[in-house]
Amino acid sequence: MKVEQNISRLNYLLSLYKMTVEELLVLISDGLKKTITKEDVFSKEIEVRLLKRIDKIFNKGLHYYLDPQPPQISKEASIFFRKTKFDTDLNIGARKIVNQFEELKISLSAISKLAEINIDRKLPIYKITEDPKKVAREISKNLYPPFEATQKGFLKALIGKFADNNILVFEFVETWNKKEKANIDGLFLNPNVIVLKRQQTSFRREIFTLIHELGHYLLNKEEIEQLDISNLANHKLSDIERWCNDFAFYFLAGEFNQVLDNIDRATGSNDYHFEIIEKISKKTHLSQIAIFTRLLYNKQISQSSYNNIKFDFEEQYRIRQEEEKKQKELDKLKGIKQGGSVPRPINSPLLISTIQTAFYEGVINEYDVCKSLNISPDKIDKYIQ
Repeated sequence: MKVEQNISRLNYLLSLYKMTVEELLVLISDGLKKTITKEDVFSKEIEVRLLKRIDKIFNKGLHYYLDPQPPQISKEASIFFRKTKFDTDLNIGARKIVNQFEELKISLSAISKLAEINIDRKLPIYKITEDPKKVAREISKNLYPPFEATQKGFLKALIGKFADNNILVFEFVETWNKKEKANIDGLFLNPNVIVLKRQQTSFRREIFTLIHELGHYLLNKEEIEQLDISNLANHKLSDIERWCNDFAFYFLAGEFNQVLDNIDRATGSNDYHFEIIEKISKKTHLSQIAIFTRLLYNKQISQSSYNNIKFDFEEQYRIRQEEEKKQKELDKLKGIKQGGSVPRPINSPLLISTIQTAFYEGVINEYDVCKSLNISPDKIDKYIQ
């Protein structure tokens, strides 16, 4: 069966994803004996089965390609039209995630306007010439929540504080069997959206990424990136990335930053201050390697000592992963069912309140509530009365 398509819409998507025709053909031909050709795809009429393969990449719905209206290309539509260069070479999985949340941002903005919800910026815009340590002290007065002992609890508390200041934070979750995993940890989209990759086994990393992206928000500089915590001492980072890293560290370290500034050089004779650093890590949710990296940046530890410590941390992590894998295999042999389910993203209180108000104002219906909050219909009573 063939249908008439609007080729300009497919060309728009290729432009949006910075994808060539050849790259598209390779992706949609995956698993087929006969390669799909350009003529098969870019003809006025196209087979529905091919259109379905194309939409597995772009997730727009088949109706999108059949709409005779030309697509509107604007800077408001996507960060990929506002900015051409990013600190990370984004793969197709990353671009999908970015477009997903760009569309969600636009949708929520429209809902907020219709429901007359004020989501104006509350925090000032800072300049890169301003001291990140001083900015961290100022911002923490509004955004640092009562400390939570658990990393996930602290992350949730931070997201709540961000919501109080009209900053929307979203998480995206990738399952272990996903083919095209996004090669990003976080992003900031103007005017007020931060997106994080759920780090189920490393909430400290996710917390640091959140505050790093807050740095981009404060500078009002959009970015999509993959962060390497052990790369924080890299002097080759751009001025913006260095500022955001410094800001994130000072924000999370708080009063303990002074402790780190005043300790002696970390050497074998003082056991590299492991006891102090472990304590600070627990009290701040900064990872120990992030703290050691700060010491390296401050020249409070030698490069060789740092490399040895980093290697030890990585080896310990590798051993834990192997032990967990062996235990799962052993449980499987014993017939023990594997527990756990796919993690659920944390919903920002700002998202919840926006959706609730929009529902009460008659802007959206119950289906929209469930879709926006990613909940099943039987859970809707928890959010609307």
